[in-house]
Amino acid sequence: MAEEIRAEMVANVWKVIASAGDTVVEGDTLVILESMKMEIPVIVESDGVVQQLAVNEGDVVQDGDLIAVIN
Repeated sequence: MAEEIRAEMVANVWKVIASAGDTVVEGDTLVILESMKMEIPVIVESDGVVQQLAVNEGDVVQDGDLIAVIN
């Protein structure tokens, strides 16, 4: 079953680390968000493959926006 990773706050996408097709394990960082001069890593909570990466560096995400789909 696919897991959707969603933003938990309004933030800028500072750095994209993973790409579609990458194999990830629990604890890996997908992207790093920046909000109020703080860097917030978005961490994978289960093993899988990145099916979709919905953000690019420089994007602004809102609370609830899709960041990635892990299958």
